[in-house]
Parts: sequence; C-alpha cells; structure tokens
Amino acid sequence: MQEPVILPVPVFSTLANAAFALRREVFVWEQKVPPEVELDHYDLEATHFAAIAEGEVVGTLRLVYLREHVKIGRVAVRQHFRGRGIARKMIGIAMDHARAQGHDRFYLGAQSDKLEFYRSLGFVPFGPEFIDGGMPHRAMRDYDKDSARLAD
Repeated sequence: MQEPVILPVPVFSTLANAAFALRREVFVWEQKVPPEVELDHYDLEATHFAAIAEGEVVGTLRLVYLREHVKIGRVAVRQHFRGRGIARKMIGIAMDHARAQGHDRFYLGAQSDKLEFYRSLGFVPFGPEFIDGGMPHRAMRDYDKDSARLAD
C-alpha cells in the first residue's frame, strides 16, 4: 500500500462526507454507538482530516478548538486498513496543523482499550473512567502531565 495522503477537508465537501460515512461505519455499525451521539454540534466548527489511500477515505479525525486546549476526536480507520500506522500519522499531521496556528495543548477522550496507543503519542490519562457512546473512556492530555491523576 502506498502511504496515505492526509489533509484537512472542508466540512461540506465530498471528502468530508466520505469521512462522515467512515465514522458511521466504524462507530455506529461496528462499535454500536447510537447515531444521535456520533454526530454532534462540534462537527460544524471542527477541522476535519481525511486519510486517503487506494482511491478512498480510509481514516478520519477532527480537531475542536476549545479555550483550554485542542480536542482530538472521532479518530477512525477503516477496518481493512488498521494496523498500518494511519491513525498515528493522522494524529501527528493534525497536531502539527494546530501547532502551526499557535496551539500546543491537546486533549482527547480515549476508548479505555486504546490507552497504550495514545500513551505512545505522549498523552497521559487523568480523572475517572467515563462512558461515551456506550463504551468506557479515559480523558487524556499531552500537557500538565505531572498533575494528571487517575480516579476510580
């Protein structure tokens, strides 16, 4: 497989629509997240990224710019393309994009079984486990790491 091309895409573009379809495939169909939870008001203001390989959108994520940090979310990779480093590459490119705009504090809500992946990217978990979309999650951040504490 050739390296995927990863780029920001406008929210109402053909590529963004393909990214939303991929999110539906991964979160709603595979992981059984309720459709009304998967899409939210942040989708209209977020910066969306698409990973394109073999002529199709195979990965996506979004950045939501909040006052205290940039939230990385809705990270999804098509099942057939998992294990090839696409999520890692997307996150790196998205964070570089935000850094180029002067942002350097990142946050995400990780599915609890994905903590080690996000730790490998420099994030630390904090706070209590919580349920999102019917699955256990942990808040994670890449700043103020020394004060990050888990609570259960």
